[in-house]
Amino acid sequence: MNITEKQRSAAEAYIEKLILPSDPLMPLWNKENIIFRKRHKWNYIDNCMIKAIIMLSEVGGDERLAEKAAELTDSYVTENGDIPTFSADDFNLDNICGGRNLLWLWRHTGKEKYLAAAELLIHGQLLRQPRTASGNYWHKAVYPEQVWLDGVYMALPFAAEYAVMKDDKQLAEDIIRQLSVIREKMRDDVTGLYYHGLDESGKMSWADEVKGTSSEFWLRSMGWLAAGLADICEIMPGSAEAMLAGLLASLAENMTPEGMLMQLPLRKGLADNYPESSGTLLFAYSAMKAARLGIVGADTGAAGKKAFDAVSEGYINFGPDGMPVLGNICLMAGLGGEPFRDGSAGYYLSEQIVENDAKGIAPYLMAYAESCMQ
Repeated sequence: MNITEKQRSAAEAYIEKLILPSDPLMPLWNKENIIFRKRHKWNYIDNCMIKAIIMLSEVGGDERLAEKAAELTDSYVTENGDIPTFSADDFNLDNICGGRNLLWLWRHTGKEKYLAAAELLIHGQLLRQPRTASGNYWHKAVYPEQVWLDGVYMALPFAAEYAVMKDDKQLAEDIIRQLSVIREKMRDDVTGLYYHGLDESGKMSWADEVKGTSSEFWLRSMGWLAAGLADICEIMPGSAEAMLAGLLASLAENMTPEGMLMQLPLRKGLADNYPESSGTLLFAYSAMKAARLGIVGADTGAAGKKAFDAVSEGYINFGPDGMPVLGNICLMAGLGGEPFRDGSAGYYLSEQIVENDAKGIAPYLMAYAESCMQ
């Protein structure tokens, strides 16, 4: 195992003090629900944590974690496979994120309700998802004609797993085609980095008049892209290896000497820019996984391990009760909406920074699980 004692202690403490005791109706890691007093409903934040919990259960053989993943999922899924708080007509790609968890629980438990719920995500939403003129999924119904990098992780690995399971070559080809559009339209040829959003309608004021892209390279959106690509390459070998390798190389070039990536990776000298832990961890997970799969060389894998070590040493502390506290997590960021988010550097640096949110803890545990496989 290529892990440090602090990383092992943090992962074990998260299991015992955060994951296992968490109430499924108000999990301790969902800071958005807590801060904004949102009602309990099917969401990507909890599903990202459940995915990390499943990964921990696989590498550690801890059946308690598999049972917790089922308990958390069962707070959303009924015995007949319905998800009452899921609204297909929102066409929100974030809501597809939990599909892989459902398939894993179906295989692990044999309970058909999980497969029925996964089919609901596919047939109820994804196969009906509106598309841009280029044929890519809209990010949400409220963001028409827009592609966001986040959506790659949220929807396409599940679609890939479903395509392989059903031997659906048309769906598999569609995934690869959508990724090629993202690479063509959202990648900056000079830096190799990817813009957060693309508006093919040209209506949004945040979009470049010629390219249609937003103006900044936001770290976590590229982290979601990298993690999604790494998972897709594992599920469907030969699908996106060059795209993943190029993105990881470009991100590695922008690491700080300590091994972190900044909230805005190219704006290192900008006041208020800061080393952001969740995006750094998504890079760490993706780079280590890509090296294990033979997609990139050992140098990129080592850059991922350096990033994981940098977060572990510099941005995790332990509270008096032994709870790990992961800092420097951007709570959220987006484009458009109300109040309007203009995609400027100032906007991304104005978003709230929090501790121990799932958008940081889940990638930490994903990187830990991947380190255990090295």
